[in-house]
Amino acid sequence: MIQNLGDIRLFVEAASLGSLSAAGRKMGLSPAASSARLVKLEAALNTRLFERTTRRLRLTAEGALYLAHCQQALDALDDAQAALQAGRSAVSGKLRIAATSDFGRNVLQGWLEEFNRLHPQITLALILGDAVTNLVQDDLDLAIRFGVPQNSSMVARPLAFNRRLLCASPAYVAAHGTPQEPADLERLDCIVLSSATGMANEWRFERAGRQETFVVAPARARETNDGAVAREWAINGYGIVMKSIWDIGADLQAGRLQVLLPQWRTPEAPVHVFYQRTRYMAPRVRALLDFLVERFGQASLTLEELLEAHLLSR
Repeated sequence: MIQNLGDIRLFVEAASLGSLSAAGRKMGLSPAASSARLVKLEAALNTRLFERTTRRLRLTAEGALYLAHCQQALDALDDAQAALQAGRSAVSGKLRIAATSDFGRNVLQGWLEEFNRLHPQITLALILGDAVTNLVQDDLDLAIRFGVPQNSSMVARPLAFNRRLLCASPAYVAAHGTPQEPADLERLDCIVLSSATGMANEWRFERAGRQETFVVAPARARETNDGAVAREWAINGYGIVMKSIWDIGADLQAGRLQVLLPQWRTPEAPVHVFYQRTRYMAPRVRALLDFLVERFGQASLTLEELLEAHLLSR
């Protein structure tokens, strides 16, 4: 068990600066003392943390994994000290949040700016992408995702309902007609998301106990790994797309998109927030989580009213 937190702080600083001597100077240590402390840490862990060259340090795979855990542990200790000294009303530090590209740009970004105005001592990092993230390896505080959680090592807290909808631009519908059954999609142009795990080209529908599945032919699909691009293609009339109500709510309200097959439902994919399973939650993370719970609650009511009005009009 590592007893000296100073060695760990030196390791984190060296990884950040790319230089052991620079990290040592920052902590008031000589180059010899810095090198000795790193050797001591590696010996205690029985692991090589850096590949050393004459110009720069480079983390080993084991070093990168250890760094992610060390950063979180040091952040928790710093937050605990700040909470004791200033009370839990003092919220500061850096927050790293991950979200899907479309939702992050169109909804979450505005919410985070509002949160930052309430807590100006917070520094934000917003990481957008549709691939599933690893909170530890990617050094994240929170991740917001649609769908049922798969990783039991993380806490997955449900935040809001999420109806997935098939949609297209009014101009595209006027030019190609309105489908009545899932089978009618065969004659339409389809836009699908792809990822490292493959193409999300299987669309499932249910109506009054009847289930239908439509598989988009890969050769005919317009394909992207970015949800925001998929939505923009649909708005620009390139075809139909399956999107979350959270991504297209503003587009439905503005008339840029309209719902297809409104009486057919797709599998539920509730919004979840993921965070580390830990006994101590940093005040800044707790403050953001409470803020998001409130914002999702308010926005859910608005989206439910919008969805009901839009579906009834079809």
